[in-house]
Amino acid sequence: MTLAQRLRNALERGRTRNPVLLPGDALEEEEREAGLTPAAVLVAVVDRPEPTVILTLRPETMRKHPGQISFPGGRIDPGDAGPIEAALREAEEEIGLPPSLVEVIGTADLYRTITGFEVTPVIGVLQPGFTPAPHAGEVAAVFEAPLAYLLDPAHQIVKHLDWKGRARSYYEIDYEGRRIWGATAAMIVNLSRRLELEHSK
Repeated sequence: MTLAQRLRNALERGRTRNPVLLPGDALEEEEREAGLTPAAVLVAVVDRPEPTVILTLRPETMRKHPGQISFPGGRIDPGDAGPIEAALREAEEEIGLPPSLVEVIGTADLYRTITGFEVTPVIGVLQPGFTPAPHAGEVAAVFEAPLAYLLDPAHQIVKHLDWKGRARSYYEIDYEGRRIWGATAAMIVNLSRRLELEHSK
C-alpha cells in the first residue's frame, strides 16, 4: 500500500472514530469583532522510506507570528476555489512547490487561531527530489521533520504561559532544537489523533 493510500485510509478511519480534538484558541475581543478569516495550510508529506513533513520558518520581520515555524499557507483569496486550491497556491508562492507535484489526500480539522484565522489543513503527498525556492519576504528557511516524530504523542509537550494577563496552555514539539508550537503544533496534535498511523510501517 502506498503512503498516499495509507494516509487517505487513516484519515477516513479517523473521521469515523470521533477522537477528542483541540478546539482552537479563544479569540481576543478585537479579533471576535473583526470576524474569522478563512485560511489554509499545506501539510506536505514527502514519500521517503521514513516520510517527512515540509515546514517553514517565518522571518522575524513578519507582522503576525514572526519567527515561528509553520506549514506553507495563508488566507483563502476570493479567486480560490476553496481551501485546497488556496493551500497549493500559497505553497507555490512561499516555497516554489508546483501544485502538479502534490497528490492531495484530503482536508483535516479546522483550527481557529488566536489572531482570527480559521485554518483548514490540506494533506498532500509528494515524491522526493523537490528543491524549495523560498520567498524571501515570507520564508526564512525550509526544512523537513519526520512524520512519525511529529505525530508521536511523546513529543507533544503541554506548556503554559501568561499572555495578556491570562493563563494559557499550548502544545510544543521540539525537533533538533527547532521549536514548533502554537497553531502549527495544535494542528499536528489534531492530525495525530485523526491518523494514529503505526510508526513502524
